[in-house]
Amino acid sequence: MPILRYTASADTTIVNAFQPNLTTRGTGANAGEADVMEVFSIYGRQASGSQELSRILLKFPTTSIAADRAANTIPASGSVSFYLRVFNAPTSKTVPTDFKLVVAALSQSWQEGIGLDLEGYADLTRGNTGANWMSASDTAAWSVVGGSYLTSSADLFKEQTFANGLEDMDLDITPIVESWLDSTQENYGVEILLSQSYEAYYSSSTGQNTGSIINNLSGATTSYYTKRFFARGSQYFFKRPAIEARWSDITRDDRGEFYLSSSRAPAVDNLNTLYFYNIIRGKLVNLPIIGTGSVYVSLYSGSSDNSAPSGTAMSLYDGSTALTGGYVSTGIYSCSLGITASTAITVSPMYDVWFSGSTEYFTGSILPKTFDTGMTLLSERYIIDITNLKNSYHPLETSRFNLYVRNKNWNPNVYTVVQATPQGLTIQSASYRVYRVLDGLDVVGYGTGSDFHTGLSHDVSGNYFNFDMKLLEPGYTYAFKFAFYDEQIKSWEEQVDSFKFRVEKSNQ
Repeated sequence: MPILRYTASADTTIVNAFQPNLTTRGTGANAGEADVMEVFSIYGRQASGSQELSRILLKFPTTSIAADRAANTIPASGSVSFYLRVFNAPTSKTVPTDFKLVVAALSQSWQEGIGLDLEGYADLTRGNTGANWMSASDTAAWSVVGGSYLTSSADLFKEQTFANGLEDMDLDITPIVESWLDSTQENYGVEILLSQSYEAYYSSSTGQNTGSIINNLSGATTSYYTKRFFARGSQYFFKRPAIEARWSDITRDDRGEFYLSSSRAPAVDNLNTLYFYNIIRGKLVNLPIIGTGSVYVSLYSGSSDNSAPSGTAMSLYDGSTALTGGYVSTGIYSCSLGITASTAITVSPMYDVWFSGSTEYFTGSILPKTFDTGMTLLSERYIIDITNLKNSYHPLETSRFNLYVRNKNWNPNVYTVVQATPQGLTIQSASYRVYRVLDGLDVVGYGTGSDFHTGLSHDVSGNYFNFDMKLLEPGYTYAFKFAFYDEQIKSWEEQVDSFKFRVEKSNQ
């Protein structure tokens, strides 16, 4: 499952802004129980050159992420990205535009607190638990007012630009999360604040912070008020701040789409990737002697009745008769190979034999295809179906969905009709999204970027993907939509069909 979300375990807003009397600052205020958080900078409201700032503190359950990694639910470092997802909260107040927010790893522990007031800043901690502008907790002051964060490494200091001010935060903070997981940094969470050049200018006579006011000679002399986000206490399930783990778990097994090499095709299209799944008693296990090492693959033509491999191994694209396959993950091995039409019997199955030394581990069969040449380019239209879709799912369920695809203009002859359902097509590059039917809210968008975390795999049976229902709020109906990449127009094309299902509440 290439998407997992970890909701914040603590959050609050801290300020040095003036209370309504424009005399007393709310530096002792805490908003740990508020359902929104906010970041702002106000210049010159109380007097010429006065500075008022607001910042956000967030913490996430790293122990849960570490446990998922230990269980191989999340890949190792370098194979997964972690994104900070914080969602815009609509407000009647003025929203700033054209600004940058910084996410920095905090260097001190802090307390969430129970304050609510983000208007008059009247919920003061005064010895109670809860962080504020001056103190990280009821027993410790910040080493630097406004929250102590790390600045020693650019990897622990990330920025996102906001053009119209209404955007969500969707920021890659992988180095920060990995530093928590490998214990090079303690997990104190992160702080969200305006970039230094956007926080209000203030010049201290000593060059240091003055009480609660930040010395900032590169700051702005205009105001940025106010950017609000939903907090973890929000009633909106999909708007709570989270760290989202994204990675690609796509498997492209070409056993059902094995093409003979052609001089008309580029080298990459002349290679086919085959997989061997070592399933013992219903689960994947490594080959005892091979482990994570190499396995070898040869191709053979069929016997007289096409029931088994026969003769000597065929000559492959590099002139050899055996290629080295590699370890993919527990119990899974793969190998990429190609073969020319002159050495293959195209009307009969070919057999791939996986072995090491004199030990044969697996024999599979392949019906090779050839690249066709057409006179015109036609934009494909498809009929699609999720063949194993259920009406409803348990909220803790992870399911595999099989996607059947065929050409919309399929025109069978009498023989084909008599036989059965037409053989499905394999889409080489496909992606899914999930939306809530009630209001059309995209709860999992197309992830077709570098992580490609919503990509579909394929094998001899066609396309498939896994989905974890924990990503969805129980008690609602959702739908899958699909997009296929069109190589002719170099663009993703969303398919017409939607596939609805419900996630039931856990007591049902």
